[in-house]
Amino acid sequence: MYTSQRREKILEILQDRESISVNELTDMLDVSQATIRSDLNYLSKNNLLVRTHGGAMRSKEDESLKFDKNYDIRKQKNIEKKYEIANKALPYLQDGECIILDASSTCYELAKLINQSDLKITVLTNGLRTATLLKENFNLTVILIGGVVKGASNAIEGILGMDILKKINIDILFTSAYAVSSVEGLSDFNLYEVELKNRLVEVAPKVIALVDSTKFEKRSIATFATLDQLNLLITDNQLLPEIKEHYNDLVIIE
Repeated sequence: MYTSQRREKILEILQDRESISVNELTDMLDVSQATIRSDLNYLSKNNLLVRTHGGAMRSKEDESLKFDKNYDIRKQKNIEKKYEIANKALPYLQDGECIILDASSTCYELAKLINQSDLKITVLTNGLRTATLLKENFNLTVILIGGVVKGASNAIEGILGMDILKKINIDILFTSAYAVSSVEGLSDFNLYEVELKNRLVEVAPKVIALVDSTKFEKRSIATFATLDQLNLLITDNQLLPEIKEHYNDLVIIE
């Protein structure tokens, strides 16, 4: 089990119980106590659990993470910021392009604007709601990236559908993240979706991240893109100037 997978498993365990000891995690995950302590310290540093003497407790941040995994709840958070970001992103599209929209709620806001426009483009997506929305627009060619569907998620997870990218020339990837850090880049909590996003970033010649100001200078379980891999990072106008300084000329907030 990879480090990021083990840490996500620890958080999953804490969703079902309020606290757990190092000894219990050692037995459950079949690793050393030193490894578990390192994992707990990392998760505590990122406010994903509360470190206790001999173990850990579920944190308030972890409670909010459970809600954020539900797409219907997540898409309503910071909706005005997401709409603002989508409006800034739309002008970067041109007729004839082939783009990828990930399954994020922010990219769904961009999809709504694309659907209302006269653009004639091809859209690849792993977002079920995005595909359902855009398929009725005859100006658009919509391709759904295949994979696993589960729970309350809007995302098709995994890399089963990656072969389609060998047959299509992509122009732009639009993606979002649960968190963005000037050190660790874009990160998310779903390892299977992170795996797909990582592959998409690798194949796209241009990557535009759409991230609202509440997600800056935070980290989640796994990174899928460094800042060096981004061509543009679009956010809303509430990003603090002292935070924007960490991102040089990458961020568009006007």
